[in-house]
Amino acid sequence: MNATTDMLGLKGKTAIIWGGGQGMGESSALYLGRAGCRLAVVDMHPARAEEVAARLIAQGFEAKSIVADITNESEVERATDEAEAAFGPIDVMVTIVGASHWKPLLDVTEEDWTRELDLNLKSVLYSARAAARRMLAAGRRGTIVAVNSVSGVTSAPFHAPYGAAKGGLINLVRSMAVEWGPDIRVNAIAPGSIITQRLPKKASEDDADSPFRRIPLQRRGTTDEIGKGVLFLASELSSYVTGQTVPVDGGWTAAWLFEAPSEASRPRKLAD
Repeated sequence: MNATTDMLGLKGKTAIIWGGGQGMGESSALYLGRAGCRLAVVDMHPARAEEVAARLIAQGFEAKSIVADITNESEVERATDEAEAAFGPIDVMVTIVGASHWKPLLDVTEEDWTRELDLNLKSVLYSARAAARRMLAAGRRGTIVAVNSVSGVTSAPFHAPYGAAKGGLINLVRSMAVEWGPDIRVNAIAPGSIITQRLPKKASEDDADSPFRRIPLQRRGTTDEIGKGVLFLASELSSYVTGQTVPVDGGWTAAWLFEAPSEASRPRKLAD
């Protein structure tokens, strides 16, 4: 285990995990903790952040809970300062914050559009920029990992604002990688359908005719598998990877699994 930890190059480093209070965020924090990172777990829900930090501490990791709204830049700056005050300069920044709402594009309101871009794109800008400023000022090489979605890589019918934000994130990651290299590597992973508290597994998923059987690996992913992907991109195992969005999707994007809209869901012809 010591040899593996040394190979990862994360022992004794400080990691801030946005959205660390549940699911993919908690799994990412766990893997980074196993690699030797000190962990600042940030979530907008105090109980979630505190519970995850307590579980990490109980396993022998250094962890602290921080409450902040990632869509508010002043709160992002304050939370990042708090993480550094607790554990020292930031070396790893992970953001796993986002949400989507299913709605036909013609019914999307301005409020819908703004909310989804704030949660899924602006949040990464704020959190990554806060970390990068401090990494560059301290003269430290760092890594930034954002969580995207297969909806940013392929089409996203019925959640177009989410798809637009995640598509924008692909190019934001590229831009940050170019501007901040060689000091900071910036990458993203694009999960497919992942079993989480919000989207638990259903018994019908094991049926032969389940749509998830069309995924090449024939199942949904787990938060544990996303945590492994985050660890890879945050560690020295990916030392020559930057500006990339890596699908962790069981082959979802390879198989192009989004279905075309049904006739019933297509917009009616507009009157002349």
